[in-house]
Amino acid sequence: RLPQAFRVDVIREEEDALEFDMVGIDAAIANAFRRILLAEVPTMAVEKVFVYNNTSIVQDEILAHRLGLIPIRADPRLFEYRNQGDQEGTEIDTLQFQLKIKCRRNPQAAKESSDPDELYFNHKVYSKHMMWVPLGNQTDLFPDADFRPVHDDILIALLRPGQEIDVLMHCVKGIGKDHAKFSPVATASYRLLPDITLLQPVEDEAAETLQKCFSPGVIEIQNINGKKVARVANARLDTFSREVFRHEGLKNLVRLARVRNHYIFSVESTGILPPDVLVSEAIKILMGKCQRFLNELDSVPME
Repeated sequence: RLPQAFRVDVIREEEDALEFDMVGIDAAIANAFRRILLAEVPTMAVEKVFVYNNTSIVQDEILAHRLGLIPIRADPRLFEYRNQGDQEGTEIDTLQFQLKIKCRRNPQAAKESSDPDELYFNHKVYSKHMMWVPLGNQTDLFPDADFRPVHDDILIALLRPGQEIDVLMHCVKGIGKDHAKFSPVATASYRLLPDITLLQPVEDEAAETLQKCFSPGVIEIQNINGKKVARVANARLDTFSREVFRHEGLKNLVRLARVRNHYIFSVESTGILPPDVLVSEAIKILMGKCQRFLNELDSVPME
C-alpha cells in the first residue's frame, strides 16, 4: 500500500465508548497512543482510607482495596498531583468522601419472612452511600460540582444488624502506571483493518459456503444473470477466523491480508471522562513527551 496522509475517522461514538480509525501512522505511534490511554492519562481515585469503625465481615484491607477500585466522577484536570510525603491533602489536590452506614432490623417485617431486603435496613452497602465532604474552600471552588462514584449500584459490602462501617476516604490524582485503579479506560485496543480479496469469481454453492466462513456482513451474495455471485461487502467486520482455509475448494480463491497503516481503535471509558476527552488528553500527553524529547536533544552539546 502506498503511504498516505495521516487522518482520523470517527466511526462510532457513544457515551462511554468510541471507535475511530487512525490512518497513515506507524505501529510504534499506535502502540504508544494505546499505552498512554491505559497508563498515563490521570484520574482521581481513593488512595487513603481512614477506618473509624468497621464491624462488617469485610477486613479493613479488603474494604480499602474495594473502595480504591470504584471509579470517581471527578474531572482530574481540576486538581493538582499531591506532593510526595504530604499526608494531609488540601483542597487543590484531594477529594474527601465519607461512608457511614449501620444495619438494623426492620420492625415491620413479617415474622415468617427470610428475605434480607425485607428483614433489614441498610444491609447492602452501595457506592451511592459515599458522600462528598468538601475540604477547605471546595464549596466555593466547585459551586456546581457533583463529585460522586460513576455508578451508584456498586456493591461494597453486606451487613447484618448491629454491624456498621464508618470510614473517611481521600481521593488523589494519579496515573495507571502507578496503580490500575487510576486507569481511565476499561479497555483501549487497536487492530489492523482486514483486507479480503477474491482472486476469482465465487458462485452458487461455493458463494454460500464462503459467506458462512466469515462474520455476518463481510461477504454478500448478489444475483447476476441468475447466478449467485459472492463479493466482499465490508472487510472491516471480519475477525480473522481463517475458517475459509478449512475448505479445499475455497482456500486458494481468497487472499486475507491487513492494511499495514490503518488502525481501528476502540476506547471504552470507565465513565470518569468521556472517551473523546480521553483521546484528546492522550494526544496532548504524547505531544508533551515529543516536545520534552526535542528539548533534551537541543540541550545536549554537539561534539
